[in-house]
Amino acid sequence: MVLAAIDIGSNAARLLISEATVYKDGTVDFTKLCLLRIPLRLGFDVFDKGYIADKKKEKLINTIKAYKILMDIYPVEAFKAFATSAMRDASNGTEILSEIYKETGLQVDIITGLEEANILFETHIAEKLNENKSYLYIDVGGGSTEVSLFSRNQIIFKESFNIGTIRLLHDKVSDEQWNQMKWYIKTHSKSCQPIEAIGTGGNINKIFSISKRKEGKPLTLELLKDYYKELSSATVEERIHNYSFRADRADVIVPALQIYTSIMRWSQAHEIYVPKVGLADGLIKKLYNERKDL
Repeated sequence: MVLAAIDIGSNAARLLISEATVYKDGTVDFTKLCLLRIPLRLGFDVFDKGYIADKKKEKLINTIKAYKILMDIYPVEAFKAFATSAMRDASNGTEILSEIYKETGLQVDIITGLEEANILFETHIAEKLNENKSYLYIDVGGGSTEVSLFSRNQIIFKESFNIGTIRLLHDKVSDEQWNQMKWYIKTHSKSCQPIEAIGTGGNINKIFSISKRKEGKPLTLELLKDYYKELSSATVEERIHNYSFRADRADVIVPALQIYTSIMRWSQAHEIYVPKVGLADGLIKKLYNERKDL
């Protein structure tokens, strides 16, 4: 079964095409056939002006048209397409998605932050870990951060906060918002110690890559703090040159590290695992679960 997921985020739009293979014992493997990321940076319009300008709108529509062509080529049997924080906040978001549907026939739905957290949980990362431990999922995006606490085989909470990398770059996060997230994390994680973190999102993936850690090995909070200090003291141009970051990664990686390290400190998590999955992976698994018995 070939499935596709489109994730229209505040920083980039991603297409993931995967093939689900079911074995006799009931296990399922998801093989990535195509993974594409276009840095549209919708949040730069939305968190500044409140809407998506014509130039970005045209790029978004052309991106979805290109994704539609790729989906036809593979060919994809079913798909899901969701838009997150930037489109939630854009005054013309629903109007643009209607235009996308007219031009491509692809239905894109705007999801809430809580729905986003639920879909991320569809990746079932924690099921592979120790059921007697506590794990804190942290997914940092351009417009919001989704946090879920999984303790001793139970969900303690799933929450979304309007604190993201692009919002921080545009000075759109208040002290009150920071304090609310701090209070929430500290209050709800207190009884679930010790906690290990699980980080998803392009920025933590990039930090994991440059750390040269082996797959499956966690990053420490102290290492993330060191990277935050090192990268925040460099200019965006220096980050691009010294670390071979793309321009659309070099500016957001520092506020991303600020969010990850803050949440880890508040939850007393000393290590973070980086499984390199995200919303699109969750969408694929959600889609498979909906269609497997059809």
